[in-house]
Amino acid sequence: MTVPPGSQPGADGAPPQLPTCVRHPDRPTGLRCTRCERPACPECLRDASVGQQCVDCVAQGARSTRQAVTVAGARLSDKPILVPVLIAVNVIVFALTAVQAGSIGSNFTAPLFDDFALWPILVAGGQWWRLLSAGFLHIGLLHLAMNMIALWVIGRDLELLLGRVRFAAVYVLSLLGGSAAVFLFGDELRPVAGASGAVYGLMGGIAVAALRLKVSLRPVLVVIGLNIVASVVIPGISLLGHLGGLVLGVLATGALVYAPRNRQVLIQAGALGVLLVVLLAVVITRDAQFGNVVCFGSGAETRCGVLGS
Repeated sequence: MTVPPGSQPGADGAPPQLPTCVRHPDRPTGLRCTRCERPACPECLRDASVGQQCVDCVAQGARSTRQAVTVAGARLSDKPILVPVLIAVNVIVFALTAVQAGSIGSNFTAPLFDDFALWPILVAGGQWWRLLSAGFLHIGLLHLAMNMIALWVIGRDLELLLGRVRFAAVYVLSLLGGSAAVFLFGDELRPVAGASGAVYGLMGGIAVAALRLKVSLRPVLVVIGLNIVASVVIPGISLLGHLGGLVLGVLATGALVYAPRNRQVLIQAGALGVLLVVLLAVVITRDAQFGNVVCFGSGAETRCGVLGS
């Protein structure tokens, strides 16, 4: 009589004893992992391409398998997270302004606009948060709807391609790029609001991504072209904010999708950091050109003046 491999002969001629599962010592088993050859019970085995492997070997194999990533280095995903969140935040802010103003069409008369819209002169007076907060205010329902539809259509694919963190960086840089352009070249006494700078940055970003992936650019370029024409033709739209966001979106996304695989994250972070530093330098330089502007009060009661004048 032969003894199965791994089994122990019984005492005094008793039948051989089966080995026990390495994870469950109280369970005798005649099965083994085809990878490590350790005994394992049926509960601890998983089907493999050849035979069965224990759960430990399956977990080790999963860790050693290289995960698929996009050209930007993001893990593959099928569900955007940030885009719905951004849309929800913009809709909530719009609802608050409509309630404050008592009107959807005249929501721009709400106190939130006085405190958070982008007035270049107020930014020069120290209210720097307006460069960011203005991107979450919209003048009227049509303004909100156009930006949110564009954000949904373009942002979903770009978020899946870039990943949440990289997408957030492109969005914020584009928003700040649009605000910086308005602060640098715009009318210092004219308020500006809207997520258009960020949305145009995403338009530029999706165009760069399409170029990198070698897919047709025609649909993207048509959308960008129509929106630029609308910015020129329709009164009250800030072309400066759109172009500033577009430029930053192109540069930021280009740095992400064209970064070499070797040390990709470091290169991407460095490039985005440089863009942020350039934006800050532009804003600080423009602020210095205003002189010693000081603003007092809040909301509609804010008054500004130049020290020493």
